[in-house]
Amino acid sequence: MPGEDIPNDEIDLDPGFADRFDRQFRPACQLYLISPPAIDAGFGDRLIRAIEAGPVAAFQLRLKGMDDHAIARIAEPLQRICGDRDVSFIINDSIGLAKRLGADGVHLGQDDGDPREARIALGPNAQIGVTCHDSRHLAMDAGEAGADYVAFGAFYPTTTKEVRHHPDPSILGWWTTLFELPCVAIGGITPANAAPLIEAGADFLAVCNAVWNAGEGETAAVQAFAAVLGKTA
Repeated sequence: MPGEDIPNDEIDLDPGFADRFDRQFRPACQLYLISPPAIDAGFGDRLIRAIEAGPVAAFQLRLKGMDDHAIARIAEPLQRICGDRDVSFIINDSIGLAKRLGADGVHLGQDDGDPREARIALGPNAQIGVTCHDSRHLAMDAGEAGADYVAFGAFYPTTTKEVRHHPDPSILGWWTTLFELPCVAIGGITPANAAPLIEAGADFLAVCNAVWNAGEGETAAVQAFAAVLGKTA
């Protein structure tokens, strides 16, 4: 990305920016599952059902308020489940824990470390993601620092975490028009509202509540996402 002008986030992005360009080929959008905030002993079976129900590319273990030892104990069986099914196993926030577990990667918030540090610690093959909220500037910084993907959101209201940033879907089109690095859409995404994000250019949909709290269960929820992904591919 050297040589690109750093965008001014105070200037609104033209919603039709991406429409002025021919869309380049990108792989079909896939699901990126995020764990519920609390996990019980039966969660492994639920994770298997979800992974086997549709096109799941990654699973992020996101457990707040627990020490690394407790998270590591929970992580080990889930990591095996993901590894046996060719699903990337990502640790949220902690570079040290990702290294300890030999995870496939780490997802970093803006206050959770530098992608350069993560690369040194985890090696060249690790998948490093960075939360960029609604900021084109932060996304370009993350790409310059060696991130493997950038995450934008929250696009819709969510109860998973407190959010202050609500980007327009056009930021996905802006990103995928200019850069090859994948982008992840996150925040309140359901099968009913996912299509505009996929059509705008999201490479992955990060989902939590819409799968784990779905009244019909995780299998049906992932199948519903798969149907939307198939229609918009």
